[in-house]
Amino acid sequence: MLSEKSRPVIEATLPVVGENIGAIAERFYTHLFGEHPELQDGVFNRGNQAEGTQQQALAGSVAVFASALVNHPDRLPEQLLNRVAHKHASLGITAAQYQVVHDHLFWAIVDVLGDAVTPEVAAAWEEVYWLMAWALINQERGLYSARGVRPETVWREWEVVDKRPETDDVVVFTVKRIDDRLVKTSLPGQYVTVQVLVPEGLRQPRQYSLTRADDGEHRSFAVKRVHGDGKPDGEVSNLLHESVDVGDTLTMSLPFGDVVLDDSRPAVFASAGIGITPMAGMISHLTAAGSHLDVTLLHADVDESSWALRQQVVSDVRGLESGQLHVWFERGAECSLPVDGVHEGVMDLSEVDLPDEAVYYLCGPLPFMKAVRQTLLDRGVTPRDIQYEVFGPDLWQADAD
Repeated sequence: MLSEKSRPVIEATLPVVGENIGAIAERFYTHLFGEHPELQDGVFNRGNQAEGTQQQALAGSVAVFASALVNHPDRLPEQLLNRVAHKHASLGITAAQYQVVHDHLFWAIVDVLGDAVTPEVAAAWEEVYWLMAWALINQERGLYSARGVRPETVWREWEVVDKRPETDDVVVFTVKRIDDRLVKTSLPGQYVTVQVLVPEGLRQPRQYSLTRADDGEHRSFAVKRVHGDGKPDGEVSNLLHESVDVGDTLTMSLPFGDVVLDDSRPAVFASAGIGITPMAGMISHLTAAGSHLDVTLLHADVDESSWALRQQVVSDVRGLESGQLHVWFERGAECSLPVDGVHEGVMDLSEVDLPDEAVYYLCGPLPFMKAVRQTLLDRGVTPRDIQYEVFGPDLWQADAD
């Protein structure tokens, strides 16, 4: 809880800090990497840095947290903290790194705001920072403990045993464990971080959702090629597509992720494009468990040939006692697979019946998720019953609405 001394200071300065937080974040990362270039090896996604999305996510997270302290002093924004903590744990972030971030972030605040950062203002924002930092440190400590690891031991080597093209742009990798360390299975919906060595000798991390029920020995994930050869935002997907084959090893983290299946209630999965991947993992789990729940998969894509994991998810849904599957294709209502409905155009929830008391899981491009979420809210679904997964930094933060 924010102290009574700091609260009015944060209330008074939040507008100016919020107005400049993007510039502060940009200056922060420039200064941080100048002093600690080692953090670009295995920790930060330089594709997100190049696009500016990492800077936007940091700025948004700080602003949301500070606003929550002012507007809801009796509680912390748990959804925001959970999402960040899981992402940090998947990268092996340590408690000591929060001091490094603090030092460079406050340098950037002074650099951008200048004399406006009085000792009183600095002290109040330092309190905000450490409230957020310690909340994250404690959550991450719990995540590491639950997995029986330390930050430096979240990584291990896995051998590629299968590489299967799904579409022109999507390849599914299946890996198996090759050491004797204890493996705890993932929760349905979680992701792993894969580290790939790029030509400059740096390790670049990327997160990929697990696409099948996890047996502790094998894990599967899908990689969509990001077009734009030579650009940082496509370097890892292109390397995985072109340079990694059966018999090679990959460095992967343990599974993390806060969007996980509630297998006690009916479930509706709404996805578009490569957003099918976490849905496939959750549905695979339900099928393997012989679930009797009402399960509905709604998927939108360009056409049938563009629909990744289609054979798997159709088979899994058809194997459920109460499974329904509807698809929407931009290029016509034609599908050769046994689905319950094929529709042309964008996803329209008015065209399907939805189960009562369901939990909704969304994944896909941001405009798609915003539209589906708003439709659900308009139909009376409560925000707590709508979960969403964002690939990359969360620039939406709908849970803070």
